[in-house]
Amino acid sequence: MTNGPLNRKLKMGLVGGGPGSFIGRVHSIAACLDNRATVVAGAFSSSAEKSLAAAPDYDVAPDRAYPSYQAMFEAEAKKPVGERIDFVSVTTPNSTHFEIAKAAMQSGFHVVCDKPMTFDLAQAEELANVVDGSKGVFALTHNYTGYPLVRQAREMILSGEMGEIQAVRAFYIQGWLRTRLESQDQKQAAWRTDPSKSGAAGCFGDIATHAYNLGRYMTGLLPAEISCHLKIFEPGRKLDDYGTAIVRYQNGGLGTVTASQISHGRENDLFIEIDGTKGALSWRQEEPNVLVVRQNGQPHRLYTRDPNAPFMNASGRAACRLPSGHPEAFFEAFANIYASAYDAMVDVAQGKSVERINTVYPNVHDGVEGMYFIQQCVASSAQNGAWLPMQHPRARS
Repeated sequence: MTNGPLNRKLKMGLVGGGPGSFIGRVHSIAACLDNRATVVAGAFSSSAEKSLAAAPDYDVAPDRAYPSYQAMFEAEAKKPVGERIDFVSVTTPNSTHFEIAKAAMQSGFHVVCDKPMTFDLAQAEELANVVDGSKGVFALTHNYTGYPLVRQAREMILSGEMGEIQAVRAFYIQGWLRTRLESQDQKQAAWRTDPSKSGAAGCFGDIATHAYNLGRYMTGLLPAEISCHLKIFEPGRKLDDYGTAIVRYQNGGLGTVTASQISHGRENDLFIEIDGTKGALSWRQEEPNVLVVRQNGQPHRLYTRDPNAPFMNASGRAACRLPSGHPEAFFEAFANIYASAYDAMVDVAQGKSVERINTVYPNVHDGVEGMYFIQQCVASSAQNGAWLPMQHPRARS
């Protein structure tokens, strides 16, 4: 890891992001949004030719467009501190996350990894051991935790303003896989519906993990048990495209997670409703700059994203970049994950100790819990919705 004070931009090495990539481009934009980092190297494709061809898209010099991530880590590790990459962003399909992230950590680089963290739970647990045994920072881009009003709501809940939380309803509804796009060589559909690349779950691995994580992040409730039903509605598809899970929390509360990729007309509709004894709130990703708070006998309150308003708490205010009325959304939420991770990277470079579990950004332990969520949902569904244990020993408390 880098040593001494950091008075320069962090240097980023991107794995993935080649032709046809969506999330690789998102990561590169978000990582550089606050002018705290710059992309200087990349293994943009598993094809050496495509990796070199993609380099100009990121303003990366040809000699730092590597034919493989292994070649990038080996070459960059030999460069002097301050010239080599500081961190690696992993933006490839699920099946490759583990080997890339593990190799990056073992090569001395911090890691920002797309979700779900690994292909299966065993890989996630091994990766967590590697991270815990290092001094490196590992951030997982459950990006919806970066929205200002999500962080506003989290602080309201954890401070007791909503009372005891008794119910959580999280939904992530899409419609883009209503037909078998994967049979038409659509890249994003092809790998997400392929068990060899996506893992044990389709819709639930891809988007239900976001919905579940959002409830955990906002409420802090620890799960006890889960019951799940997954379904493949589109004939010929190999992985689930719809599902619902019920969560029993340790405090006696109940939660539901519903995810769909076959609902006509739905685009990227992640929304959550949380009921407490003193109040309830709801937030919708497609309208991210509004948080609705309800209390019986009182008018509904609309919290808008306004860093200068007295109703905004410190967490919500810190996640804002623009004055009210100027929408902040997807890229900015990603950038907030990066910004929090950068703070930790700088602390490591300055020899300071950093928090490893209860971080503002999702970390490797959240990644393990996400993989446990997928594993237990798939297992429960295979047993006709049997109740199975849900708290993993590494879960964020």
